[in-house]
Amino acid sequence: MGNQLSDISPSTPFLPHLQCLHIVLIGLDNAGKTSLLYRLKLQDFVETIPTKGFNMEHIQVSIGSAKANISTFQVWDVGGQEKLRPLWKSYTRRTDGLVFVVDAAEVERMEEAKMELHKISRSAENHGVPLLVLANKQDLEATMSTSQVEKVLALHELSSTTSHHTQGCSALDGRGLQVGLEKLCEMIWKRKKMMRKSKKKT
Repeated sequence: MGNQLSDISPSTPFLPHLQCLHIVLIGLDNAGKTSLLYRLKLQDFVETIPTKGFNMEHIQVSIGSAKANISTFQVWDVGGQEKLRPLWKSYTRRTDGLVFVVDAAEVERMEEAKMELHKISRSAENHGVPLLVLANKQDLEATMSTSQVEKVLALHELSSTTSHHTQGCSALDGRGLQVGLEKLCEMIWKRKKMMRKSKKKT
């Protein structure tokens, strides 16, 4: 699935209802990134295999109560195996938003996830880029809550310019994804508005 290329640039002019937002989906291997991508794309659960490169899909999501308010996301799902993580920077450069997926049932890998999250969010290219943390696999009984995930990942240590939101979700039944994407949209448009105001002053 995926492995497509697109001619849509993340530097498209600021047009809230027309612009395709460039989003990168990252996280450790087996966190459920690809399953989440195709849950969003197909509105169904899809059994996937580990991503060895990347998947890319365009996804349209209704934001808010007005069905006419539709946002289009160009979502890049990048493999999370250790040998592929150095490539993350190539995909996150000039992105509008980061989505970091964690397996909320896999407590023993949270420290590893924390290290990778802070490394990518603190890179110069991603300074201030809005971050959505998806605590996946909430359909399982033994999972960490969103507040526990926030604490373990030490999100409070991120830069004050990096807006972030943690959302519990499930690729299996789709819970939490709509709310998470709405919050990410809100953070992205707020940042774009601030950047436009800043440019006008200079």
